[in-house]
Amino acid sequence: MRNTMIGTVHKYLTGLQDQICLALEDVETTARFGRDEWVRPEGGGGCSCVLEEGTVLEKAGVNFSHIKGQRLPAAASARRPEVADSPFEALGISLIVHPRNPYVPTTHANLRCFIAQIDRDDPVWWFGGGFDLTPYYGFEEDAVHWHTVAKSACDPFGDDLYPKFKQCCDEYFYIKHRDETRGIGGLFFDDLQLEDFDTSFAFVRSVGNHFLPAYQPILQQRKDTPYTDTQRDFQLYRRGRYVEFNLVYDRGTLFGLQSHGRIESILVSLPPKVSWKYDWLPEPDSAEATLYRDFLRPRNWLQKSSDRD
Repeated sequence: MRNTMIGTVHKYLTGLQDQICLALEDVETTARFGRDEWVRPEGGGGCSCVLEEGTVLEKAGVNFSHIKGQRLPAAASARRPEVADSPFEALGISLIVHPRNPYVPTTHANLRCFIAQIDRDDPVWWFGGGFDLTPYYGFEEDAVHWHTVAKSACDPFGDDLYPKFKQCCDEYFYIKHRDETRGIGGLFFDDLQLEDFDTSFAFVRSVGNHFLPAYQPILQQRKDTPYTDTQRDFQLYRRGRYVEFNLVYDRGTLFGLQSHGRIESILVSLPPKVSWKYDWLPEPDSAEATLYRDFLRPRNWLQKSSDRD
């Protein structure tokens, strides 16, 4: 049973990695993904696909990993202490897209599966993942589209899943020391076990299959928008928030470090260029101020505008 689980998850995630890379290359005009296959000395390995210095995409990483170990790291076992000392396998895909144009949002997605071997015939398994969107300049139609597709990924599995995982995303991608969300959220789930393995994996596939329909239309619509040096500077400043979250709070980063993962693959999510400014505040009533006021807080994007808080 365990080998069947691992085989089916492995096949899906590597296929999704190829699909997303091809879709992003179809938009990019000057750069292509390089493939870096690597082996983890403690067990397992992976493939990091990285695109840099493109015309549309300043940096993108789509990484697959399948690692093995004798003791599950604390970042993965905190909610399951009974498996903390168990042999494990973890499979996952993680992606980040940092576009060059500040009108195109940054996006992140990941899907992961953990299998801990307590009992040879009945392994302990669970899934995690989701996707989220981090705009620099907010557009309500983009936010509505993003969350409409996120809801569509969840709907076949129950009406309660989208609001539950939307709230989890808002709460997880929250920068406590800044008192703001990282972006407009999306879906986030952890320690996922639905009725059985097949149902849970079908839900995970649905989330993965809805990522490109959620992001591609926004990327296509915004990638050629004219922008100024001031707007580019604001993008680099806001990227600093992304770095702060990933290095301080992100569980995936912590898991990678605790499991002695490949550091180049772990930190590929960081933007190529970023800036920090001391005590910077946006001009009142500016587009930058609108981002803070209207987008960097949890909202029900699927309500009619007149009914929103």
